[in-house]
Amino acid sequence: MSTVLDPLVIGLLLAAGLMHASWNAILKSDATDRITTFGIIMMSGMVMGVLLAPFLPWIEAPAWKWLLASAVIHLFYYFFLLQAYAHGDLSHTYPIARGMGPLLVALVSGRLLGEALRLQDVAGVLLLSVGVITLALPTRRAPGKATLDAVRRHRLATLFAVLTGFSIAGYIIADGLGVRAAGPTLEHKIAYIAWQNILEGPWLLLFALATRRESVSRYLRGGWWRGAAGGAIAAVGYGIAIWAMSQGPMAHVAALRETSVLFGALMGTLLLGEPFGPRRVAAACVIVAGLVLMNGPRLF
Repeated sequence: MSTVLDPLVIGLLLAAGLMHASWNAILKSDATDRITTFGIIMMSGMVMGVLLAPFLPWIEAPAWKWLLASAVIHLFYYFFLLQAYAHGDLSHTYPIARGMGPLLVALVSGRLLGEALRLQDVAGVLLLSVGVITLALPTRRAPGKATLDAVRRHRLATLFAVLTGFSIAGYIIADGLGVRAAGPTLEHKIAYIAWQNILEGPWLLLFALATRRESVSRYLRGGWWRGAAGGAIAAVGYGIAIWAMSQGPMAHVAALRETSVLFGALMGTLLLGEPFGPRRVAAACVIVAGLVLMNGPRLF
């Protein structure tokens, strides 16, 4: 397996990053019932998986344990992500959560996965992670504006964002190993993606129906299309990421996909009215430098 990703894979991963930031912006912008919105997003992916699965080959037996592990880890991911968005801004929580993933995957990919990273890959991941986390640092407040409640919410948002990052690293590794074990052909990879959507799809919406049936009913009568659109975007974007993990090192794939933080920060600024000052512009440049190191020719 090549240690440098193909340009086509890089382009698709950048598109997947934009897709990921888009559905997260849809989820964050819904202040009425995020659980229902998230449930519709996941159900949309499940519908796509159900439609595809009958026309695809059965995945190999070793892939199922990773598929089930990914489904369980995603349950923790849902909870942590919803809590992070309940306590903090998109431009604060999203970069922390997404920045933890490539760093953690890079730390374990050598010993656990047998993927040998170049020294410049390690430097690139560190640069990317520093840039991503810098994006998440809170903006300075005027004296007297930071209340105890705001400080508490900021700390909780950071905690849940970090926990979200750990869960992201977990499912990246599980799905990376799973898609590689799914079978030799592209159809086997797509089948793994379809089953991944099927197994993860129903749980959030079932929880919402059990706890807030009236709210779900109102949502389905009105803004269901937002969740459905977000679900289609999410399914395609993560499908690209899973397939890419069969084409190159997981650390590279995880790092490139997390360019979504740039899109997320811009969406938070332009669509949700969140700040994006000079410090965050500098952090974006650090992220680009890290990506160039990881996916360029050997320098050292």
